[in-house]
Amino acid sequence: MKMPVADESQVLKEGEIEKRSDNFLQLWKKKTGVLTKDCLSLFTDSQKKSKSKDLKFQSIKKVDCVERTGKYVYFTVVTTENKEIDFRCLDESSSCWNAAITMALIDFQNRKAIQDFKSRQESEVATSQGKQERQLARSP
Repeated sequence: MKMPVADESQVLKEGEIEKRSDNFLQLWKKKTGVLTKDCLSLFTDSQKKSKSKDLKFQSIKKVDCVERTGKYVYFTVVTTENKEIDFRCLDESSSCWNAAITMALIDFQNRKAIQDFKSRQESEVATSQGKQERQLARSP
């Protein structure tokens, strides 16, 4: 499935990443990763025509356990349900998936915190205006 044009303009990083399978053998599977400001999409083919598996940042808690060994950087994405998803990528400066995902996740969490704060502020203002109106209605 090709990504819509609007999403392509927001691509932060794209390239090869390997994900460890959940099955008994736990084999490393090559994927094409597409990182946007809201999620990490994983495709089984480099043309991105296959259906993607999306890891939305709202369901990711953190990037953990970064380890460099030989030619790979290994890291774990921990979901809000405490599921651990293992990844690895080549240890090259242009291939720092763990850093790119971490920075995008922090940006997402900051945007969400600001949005929550503004929503709370608007709610408090509306509540206080309602109280003032009720008090004015009761005054003689």
